[in-house]
Amino acid sequence: MKAAVLHEVGGVPRYEDFPDPVPAAGEVLVEVLAAALENVDKAVAAGKHYASAQYLTELPMIPVFDGVGRLADGTVVGFGNPRSPYGALAELTVVPEGSYAPIPDGVDPAVATVLASAITAMTMRTAAGLEPGETVLIQGATGVSGRLAIQVARLLGAGRIVASGRDPEQLQELEVDATVNTAVVDDVLREAYVAAGPYDVVLDFLWGRPTEMLLRALTPESFAFGKPTRIVQTGEVAGPDLVVPASALRTSGVELYGAGRNLNPERMGEAYHQVLEWTRTGKLTYMIDRVPLTDIETAWQGTSSRGRRTVIIP
Repeated sequence: MKAAVLHEVGGVPRYEDFPDPVPAAGEVLVEVLAAALENVDKAVAAGKHYASAQYLTELPMIPVFDGVGRLADGTVVGFGNPRSPYGALAELTVVPEGSYAPIPDGVDPAVATVLASAITAMTMRTAAGLEPGETVLIQGATGVSGRLAIQVARLLGAGRIVASGRDPEQLQELEVDATVNTAVVDDVLREAYVAAGPYDVVLDFLWGRPTEMLLRALTPESFAFGKPTRIVQTGEVAGPDLVVPASALRTSGVELYGAGRNLNPERMGEAYHQVLEWTRTGKLTYMIDRVPLTDIETAWQGTSSRGRRTVIIP
């Protein structure tokens, strides 16, 4: 079969021949129809992600660990957890029984690969309990996930949406109530967060310095208690660490949650079906660049443009 093959940690996958996978007991063969290329996939392949040790167990290997494909009986499914070294950037892969779920008729396989990003945005409700009319800050709103989160926030009934990002031109493109440019010095950024607030819920794809400045902005300057703000940690585009002063939690009303808070199979299913309904009815739209597998080297070394997701088509 043809595949995108990674020969060294931190290298660029090459389009070439690779042995066909042979399912073992308890596994199924999947014909890959589409696979989204995300920053996390590049980080794993570069050995810079906490999951790198799990997936880089042998080289050469095929990157990307979920996608959309077709089973032998014709069922189109979203799949995950392919057996190493068989990732999703190939014509075929092999996954454990049960590591897939049907994709409903009428949903484009390329669009289906991006549903996970929209489901992540649903943590505004599942983790933070967003109520209609509340104010939401999307940290890192110009990327693919951030732009989807803006749509999801609106569909969930947010009364006011604030977007942050480091590209002023892209921030101007967003249909939001206010924006915060994070590419400024610390004191200016802190004041910008103060001016655009207050916030009920923050969906944070950035972490690092911008969120550190946000926490400073949310810290009261008097003994008065601050407005409660529920922050959902979903990404670390701006950095994996930050300093949290005691005062930022003691009287600010800030509540820090991980994206997995309150999630269980039932709630995950509810979020999935809600996103699917919005997708099928056209209320939730996706910006996608479809790239053939033959162009993987160029796609891998490129960057997402203006919130568009690169989807590889074998």
